[in-house]
Amino acid sequence: MQPIEQENLPDLQKLVGHKYSHGHALVLSGGHGKSGAARLAARAALRIGAGLVTVGSPRSAMLENAANLTAIMLQQIDGAHGVSELLEDKRFNAVCLGPGLGRGADTQALVMAVLKEKRATVLDADALTRFELKPDALFQILHEGCVLTPHGGEFSKLFPDLAERLDGNADDVFRALKIEVTREAASRAGCVVLLKGAETVIAAPDGRCAVNAATGARAAPWLATAGSGDVLSGFIAGLLARGFEPMEAASSAAYIHVECARSFGPGLISEDLPEQIPTVFRQMGL
Repeated sequence: MQPIEQENLPDLQKLVGHKYSHGHALVLSGGHGKSGAARLAARAALRIGAGLVTVGSPRSAMLENAANLTAIMLQQIDGAHGVSELLEDKRFNAVCLGPGLGRGADTQALVMAVLKEKRATVLDADALTRFELKPDALFQILHEGCVLTPHGGEFSKLFPDLAERLDGNADDVFRALKIEVTREAASRAGCVVLLKGAETVIAAPDGRCAVNAATGARAAPWLATAGSGDVLSGFIAGLLARGFEPMEAASSAAYIHVECARSFGPGLISEDLPEQIPTVFRQMGL
């Protein structure tokens, strides 16, 4: 296990090529009135370096998405069959879904359709909580190219026995246990698990683990704002599209996410995070 610091990050300067060699990320949108989370994730994926980003939108949200997207492309997708058809295009090499999708049966069908295609995939929010009654149904279809990004509440729905072990512990014991249970969750899921918090823990099924602490000198309490997790999911998806393996993408995105918040400072809202990427990259010498 290692703390995430700039010198521990993989090579972020994979800049040679053209947009099609930098990957194409697909972000699935919720319906009417619930599309903002997907746009946040899509903007983040584009800013962090995906060559192209497309928002896949149901018909009900096409107008609101079209009115708010420019550099990001838009494709109407209605249901699991629609996403399966779109992913016949192998240039879509990373998918992000969950934010704003809702918890209905259609969300479960979308998740299963995406995972069947074996693309690098970020699963967050509703794509996780939809499976709270039968988490094993999700674990059976996950693959090693996936990254799960639960906060504490979502983690407890998928891994209730592991979450229970964290309850009521002093800070030092909690920290040690959080690393332990995240590792166990990654082993159970068979993919990378990023457990969000002031001390975010990222673990891979092979036992690798990293901690990104936004505490002490790196404290950024203003990250506790609506949509910041959607931006983090987009950062991960963008790096996956660029060709980073899941553990690299998740740990790098977590570090950059905090650096963007620190760069902006108090008063931050989630829309501000992707716009700090150029400044943060310059500070990192990229």
